[in-house]
Amino acid sequence: MIRSLDHIVITTTNLEACIAFYVGLLGMRLETFGSGRQALIFGEQKFNLHDKSTVTDAYAAKPTPGSLDFCLLADRPLDQVIAELKSKGAKIELGPVMRTGARFPIRSIYLRDPDGNLVEIAEPAKAA
Repeated sequence: MIRSLDHIVITTTNLEACIAFYVGLLGMRLETFGSGRQALIFGEQKFNLHDKSTVTDAYAAKPTPGSLDFCLLADRPLDQVIAELKSKGAKIELGPVMRTGARFPIRSIYLRDPDGNLVEIAEPAKAA
């Protein structure tokens, strides 16, 4: 019945800091749509952004900044991601560590966005 994920909504307390993290640090692309709403585009997915000024006809029951925990697959080797993040001053909380992904084993690192959401960045694990 379900084929794939289209988008997730990130609730943020600081829109500018959120955009700086996902665009400036992680390289996503900012897009404005609808009546001035904003989204972060990457691959074939997007994160819609929701803050206190966002107007939409459908909200989560309890939109809470910092409640997300999600995994993103890197478009390059994880060691390159780590080097780039460190060069930009990012704090990696954990990793690299081995984890179980949705389709295959993954090698991951973890960091937090400005709202405290746990952001896992992973690559397919190499066979031992």
